[in-house]
Amino acid sequence: MNNPFHIQRELRYGAPVCDEILIGRYFTIGYSWYFRQAKWALEIINRNDYLLSEVERMNNFRADTRIPERFRAGLNPYVGSGYDRGHLVASANSNILEIQNSETFLMSNMSPQKPNFNRRIWKNLEEATRTLNNQDEILETYVLTCPVFYFDRLIETIGDKNDDYGIDIPIPHAFIKSVLAEDKRGKLKLWTFEMENKELDGNLEDYLVVTYDAEQIVGGRFWDRISGGDMHEQKKNPIAMWNH
Repeated sequence: MNNPFHIQRELRYGAPVCDEILIGRYFTIGYSWYFRQAKWALEIINRNDYLLSEVERMNNFRADTRIPERFRAGLNPYVGSGYDRGHLVASANSNILEIQNSETFLMSNMSPQKPNFNRRIWKNLEEATRTLNNQDEILETYVLTCPVFYFDRLIETIGDKNDDYGIDIPIPHAFIKSVLAEDKRGKLKLWTFEMENKELDGNLEDYLVVTYDAEQIVGGRFWDRISGGDMHEQKKNPIAMWNH
């Protein structure tokens, strides 16, 4: 029984295709060897919150040795690049146990993000998903996060010129976050956001998009293990955002 979709709880509703699935203890990454970063990261927010504990942010950034060296990002490309090591699975979404938080600092969970994006509207969206998850009626909140590349635009990179393999890391033009909340009666609600990798103004609601459109941009289906007309309608017609 080695199919990760049978093992990993966060994959129960499906995930897009990728080059390699990296199974973690508390979240799963779909990795792209071509882009030397995740194609997607999928989590359940603080799925161990029944332990009623909280740890400090670990900040132990490190390479993910599960990935062949010539295809994995290290720390050096970010030094002096002007880009943050931007979390896909947020550290604050996984702060119940030390090992849980530590795994969010693997470089496979990072993408280059503009500081005024990562530390502002992206942080606000992460906080808003935790607000959703904390609502009394919510059982679990699944979050799928995807770096996005627009192929009608130049793709810039950061890199380490002294690296033996010449590793460089493409800078995503944008990020997509698809949030699937399941309430205690088993009802599902879906919201998908698309945000360019730059300083952004306005409200989070301004960045809600049609999930079907986001799937085309990423190149894979979201939540494909859910069938039925209700999810089709939600993928086609974004619903109003929760209070945040």
